[in-house]
Amino acid sequence: VQLAESGGGSAESGGSLRLTCAASGYTDHLYYMAWFRQGPGDDREAVAAIGSDNSPSYADSVKGRFTISQDSAKNNLYLQMNSLKPEDAATYYCAAARRGFNQNVEWTRTYKYNYWGKGTRVTVSS
Repeated sequence: VQLAESGGGSAESGGSLRLTCAASGYTDHLYYMAWFRQGPGDDREAVAAIGSDNSPSYADSVKGRFTISQDSAKNNLYLQMNSLKPEDAATYYCAAARRGFNQNVEWTRTYKYNYWGKGTRVTVSS
């Protein structure tokens, strides 16, 4: 499985961006897909995840502002980011898991994901 993010760039505070993750290869067996982000000097943090049943999970910091979605074929994952804040600036990574887990409890754990993209950078000006 290969993951490739796109859609990053610059936005003003309060603006919007839409990230896309294109998945290729053997994607039929993927259970969860997620977005993580990492700022300079920071740990990688979970932003949002979505299960094969399209159930979403969100970090408290992005609830009500970001929306995760995937297409029916699960070949593309999206992150619609609205009302952007300067603290949203980071490199955003797409991740996918080939095994099931307790989404409610474990979706934020990086080691649960088997595949990672190379990231797309988001900057937000105040």
